Amino acid sequence: MNPTATRRDFLKQTAACAAALAAPGCVRTGAAGALDSPLVDFHVHLDKSTIEAVLALPQAGKIKFGIVEHAGTKENEYPVVISNDAELKHYLDMLAGKPVYRGVQTEFTDWATGFTPAGLAQLDYVLTDAMTMPGKKTGKRTKLWLAPPDELGDAQSFMDRYVDWHLQVLQQRPLDILANTTWLPAAFLPDYDKLWTEARMEKVIAAAVKAGVALEISSSYKLPKMPFLKLAKAAGSKFSFGSNGRYPKMGLLDYSIQMAQELGLKRADMFQIRTERKA
Repeated sequence: MNPTATRRDFLKQTAACAAALAAPGCVRTGAAGALDSPLVDFHVHLDKSTIEAVLALPQAGKIKFGIVEHAGTKENEYPVVISNDAELKHYLDMLAGKPVYRGVQTEFTDWATGFTPAGLAQLDYVLTDAMTMPGKKTGKRTKLWLAPPDELGDAQSFMDRYVDWHLQVLQQRPLDILANTTWLPAAFLPDYDKLWTEARMEKVIAAAVKAGVALEISSSYKLPKMPFLKLAKAAGSKFSFGSNGRYPKMGLLDYSIQMAQELGLKRADMFQIRTERKA
């Protein structure tokens, strides 16, 4: 980005480009080139809103949305958890004909046990994260943002288990996007730069590249940070943008766009919907 440009100029430019979703070269990256790919927020939750309300938002005319609903066994506690083909069909029918991509956010590594391959093939993409993992003390699935200290353990042992858990999560099939990448529980967040060592980052990145899974640049958490992103790009990773947005905050991708500019990302670096998923 031109260092003399103001933030207001930058936001005006990206908003104008995003309005033309089909046009290449929307997000300018200065000397590094242009991101010749439409802007898509692949991490949008409807929650208590409706698809009609979400599509009426001003940003919906500038950025395409990928809607995700939680999917997995009923052991996962969320207001809605899609667990079988019938529930999946109901969800897909609700979005049918809408100008959005249809995905799920999977929970834990047993998430697909209630679905048939034919049912899952109707999805545009599958997104997941590593934020629910076996607790240190009980071994039961634990939402890390709610976990008590004894389920996390000390920082270094947690990180070793957490990285290993990422590797298990990345072995899931089907899987397209790893969201909330490098997120940490609040207790460990002040030591983010020390805990996410280069060796740990490289393990996660290598597993994602091997699995063909894109890494989300999250505007909600402003993660991953640039050192991770540079390593990921050098390793040949693909990237996606995500807001983790609930109404009306979906499609707010400032951080994602800024990181793409600084990295010089182009269309070849970005996650694309694979049409063969529906074959």
